Amino acid sequence: MSGRDLTDLSPRLRALTPARVRLDAAGGPSPLAAVLDFQASHARARDAIRQPVDWDAVRGALGGRPSLDLHSRASDRDTYIRRPDLGRRLDAASLARVERTGPDLCLVIADGLSALAVRTHAAAMVAALAAALPELSIGPVALVREGRVAVGDEIAEAMGAPLCLVLIGERPGLSVSDSLGAYLTWQPRVGTPDSSRNCVSNIHANGGLDHARASDLLAYLIRRAREIGATGVALKDDRAPVLPAP
Repeated sequence: MSGRDLTDLSPRLRALTPARVRLDAAGGPSPLAAVLDFQASHARARDAIRQPVDWDAVRGALGGRPSLDLHSRASDRDTYIRRPDLGRRLDAASLARVERTGPDLCLVIADGLSALAVRTHAAAMVAALAAALPELSIGPVALVREGRVAVGDEIAEAMGAPLCLVLIGERPGLSVSDSLGAYLTWQPRVGTPDSSRNCVSNIHANGGLDHARASDLLAYLIRRAREIGATGVALKDDRAPVLPAP
């Protein structure tokens, strides 16, 4: 394909994705605006990973819903990044605070790799899910510092919950730095493999799933998991597609 053809195609490709598709079909130097935009996106991604979550703000945004302040075995951010295994388990003091109340659903918010995603979306997703699932009892929301997805298994097991949903900040990219992921697990136990989970990712406002669509999908998956007694490879989103009106 010639350079002229690529030049003609570039605007159409850019309209389909927030990714940096092509800056200069002739191969010239990047314009200053593109360089500054790249540097700003890179800084936002680094901040998303390194900045701590404002847990007081998250707790306040839960609107009085009971919560638990917990911490993984990763003592600080550097340890969390270097030792993923420590982020998958609670420290002893945190585990002792989890009471066996037997809710239908255990909800966990973990910082993961994007504090911005947690601050922007987590509490709103909890509210949307609670409204979408009025028939279910939900335990106190576990707020986990330096937590990874699997930390929810230990929390739900200690609570005696048959289902666990972990809302966690996803690894930021240069297009989106506030993307939230949601991981659903049936009969969670320490050591549960990832093949036993369902993931709903890209919950964000920049071309991703908005809160209404994400909570609708998750509510469907939660109800189906309770019906069939399974998540992961056994659970699919098999709803009939909604076609646009003619």
